[in-house]
Amino acid sequence: MTKPTTDKDAAKAIENQIRGYIAASGLTATSLADLITEKCNRPESVQSLSQKLKRGSIKYSEVLEIAEILNYSIEWRKKGV
Repeated sequence: MTKPTTDKDAAKAIENQIRGYIAASGLTATSLADLITEKCNRPESVQSLSQKLKRGSIKYSEVLEIAEILNYSIEWRKKGV
C-alpha cells in the first residue's frame, strides 16, 4: 500500500481496502450493514456505512467489528520486520 499524501487520499485508500475485503468475503455493503446490525446490536444502514468509508470517518472500533464479521484479524507489525 502506497503512502497517502492527503487526508482525502487516506480516506480513499481506507475505503478501497475495506471494500476489497468485503467483496473478497462474498458480501455486499448492504449485507454487511445487516450483519453489523444483527451481530453488534446497533443499527447500521448501508448509507451510513458507505458515508463513513467515503469520508474516512469510520471508527477503529467499527473497523475491528467489520474485520471480526468478515473473519479477518488486524495485525500490527514494526516496519522492516
